[in-house]
Amino acid sequence: MTKTKSLIFAAVSAAALAACGSNGGDSASRDSIRAVGSSTVFPFAKAVSEAFVRSNPEFKSPIIESTGTGGGMKLFCSGVGADTPDMTNASRRMKASEFADCQDNGVTDVIELQVGLDGIAFASAQGGIEMNLTPKQVYEALAASPYGGEQTNQTWSDVDPSLPDQPILVYGPPSTSGTRDALKELVLEAGCETNEDLEALKESDEDRYTQICTEVRSDGAYVDQGEQDNLIVQKIEGNPNAVGVFGYSYLEENADKVQGLNMNGVAPTYENISSFEYPGARPLYVYVKKAHLDAIPGLKEYLLQWTKMWSKDGDLAKIGLVASPDDVMAANLKAATEFTTLDGAQLK
Repeated sequence: MTKTKSLIFAAVSAAALAACGSNGGDSASRDSIRAVGSSTVFPFAKAVSEAFVRSNPEFKSPIIESTGTGGGMKLFCSGVGADTPDMTNASRRMKASEFADCQDNGVTDVIELQVGLDGIAFASAQGGIEMNLTPKQVYEALAASPYGGEQTNQTWSDVDPSLPDQPILVYGPPSTSGTRDALKELVLEAGCETNEDLEALKESDEDRYTQICTEVRSDGAYVDQGEQDNLIVQKIEGNPNAVGVFGYSYLEENADKVQGLNMNGVAPTYENISSFEYPGARPLYVYVKKAHLDAIPGLKEYLLQWTKMWSKDGDLAKIGLVASPDDVMAANLKAATEFTTLDGAQLK
């Protein structure tokens, strides 16, 4: 679709959206905000939603669905109009390919907000298996083909004799999850790159490099537990030798049930994530269609509610969100109030 056609499409869709919001028909289904996306961002979005309704009783409660980051992006970028989401929550930044899909489908003006930070926490049950892991050890335990060879590690001690002689069993997010993307980028790839041959392969055959460094084994040692991080908490709570991978906020929320495992000798704590000393620290995002701002009642106010809650002493910090650095927070406050849009140039 050409840019001119995209702009025409967006204008027509926005007009249809506005008409849907003000006339009869299915207006009842679209006089409330609809958000999709990350299971990690979901509890924060729900908390903002509840505060938004308390502060703005004239608006209906937003509808927020936990579809996973990848699934949310697909829905968000499918077009502009009443039958598409207004927002998507993401536990990683939008990809350049997703931005291109948005543009092709008429979603030409996208507002990006970094709402805070989170950490990819490795955890076990309270009193369960304890390890001080490194990205290299995690990669060798979970890779489908470590450094391009056969995966033969069955126990943690097979990976490294200093680790427990217990079977590798890790419950984690599915391939559609932003948490899985962050696991690949921040941990698996970092571990893979400790091998000099793989660094060279990155230059000569990037697709093969990506496969070797990020593909997770499928023989039962890594169990895809779906988009609900609470299910991972339940699984490891019931098995003292299992390890779970999920967002830091779930670790904090369930501190009476699970314990965080150190990475490179650094504990997954608020302070270590905010300083990026913890290797699994990552930003969290919300994406909004500018074309929907004037058509969906309360959408602007809902964005403003995020900015009132994302500070270091804000309500979201109480449930596990780590505040962004001050300069980043200031830039995103501007985007949330002046509705500046993403140009896509910095996306990968």
